[in-house]
Amino acid sequence: LTVGYEPGKGEKDVPYGFVDRLQEQGLLHGRTETLNVGIAGLKSQGLQNFVEAVAAGQPIGAEAIQPNLPDPRTAQIGAAAPQTQAAVKAADAITVTIGGNDMSQLLETGSQMTDQQLSDRVQELFKLYSDSMKVVLDDLHGLNPDALIVVADQYQPMPEIADKALYPKLGQAAQAFTDVIDKMAASYQSQGVNVKVAHVAKEFVGGEGTMTHIIADRDIHPNQMGYEAMAKVFSEVIWGGYTKLAVHEAGAPMGIIVGGKELNTPYKPVIKNGANFVAIQDIVNAVGATSKWDGKTSSATISYAGNTVVITIGASSVKVNGQPVAVGAPAFLNKVGKESKTYVPLAALAQGLGFDVQYVAKLRTAFINP
Repeated sequence: LTVGYEPGKGEKDVPYGFVDRLQEQGLLHGRTETLNVGIAGLKSQGLQNFVEAVAAGQPIGAEAIQPNLPDPRTAQIGAAAPQTQAAVKAADAITVTIGGNDMSQLLETGSQMTDQQLSDRVQELFKLYSDSMKVVLDDLHGLNPDALIVVADQYQPMPEIADKALYPKLGQAAQAFTDVIDKMAASYQSQGVNVKVAHVAKEFVGGEGTMTHIIADRDIHPNQMGYEAMAKVFSEVIWGGYTKLAVHEAGAPMGIIVGGKELNTPYKPVIKNGANFVAIQDIVNAVGATSKWDGKTSSATISYAGNTVVITIGASSVKVNGQPVAVGAPAFLNKVGKESKTYVPLAALAQGLGFDVQYVAKLRTAFINP
């Protein structure tokens, strides 16, 4: 789940899961960096092994994390455990999704068990999960006592139509799993450790067939609808809300979000030589900068928080605090209706003024933050 895996996607395909959406949500609140060290196929004990290596600042081999993992990136992630330790220490929030691969065996074996056998097996799995999670949470908190840790419960992916007798039993097991996680989080909270639960399981109840790949591909992972639902729950826990972001289709003007607010203007952004250009006064007003136009040199001087950028129409470079910086395409006059507006390269201007600029290709949107 953390990887954002979907069946039919190759190693070179860029996933778009709940973590990627959380990155976008974070950018609405300020500068955001995300490190995703999810490993496909990981079980609770495997997560414990990996986190213990992270806590020790020592690399760990793929087989030492968990034998026969299908994720081809496992060795690379294990080797980078020391770097992951640094990221954990610097994190504001840490999300954990684990347990689905532990519980998935019940989809195959549950219908062959008596109610008592199923109950006993569920309790065994809960015990394994709880033991590993205690180590994981203790280690993460030990590395970063100030971080918010958000742990997801686990949805049950089998739709009722697949097995009407087993469906309610799996639903009860999923609810019991949620109860285990709730009690665990409450225990940590009582000790002053900021552990919260992302209740994603309830979002899938009744939608197992439409929110996962279980029907089309016999795969338990979420589809895009499922990952969106997960991101919404996580975002509400972390930031207290979730903003549905628009996808700006190819051929339409790209989106620009400055300090969490969409830039709405009649002077639409344009793309030249792969670079995004905006009307200078729109972006100056949006970021709270000041500008001065020199008609003799056809140049604009923009200032913000001690930084100065000089942009000249037709020039192959801009000056950032007096130093030339090459641009892929120069500023130009763009005719909009009966008006001519000075259009400037967005990234060069914003970065020159000290802003963080991140472009999300999936949304065709640039996020700009001080």
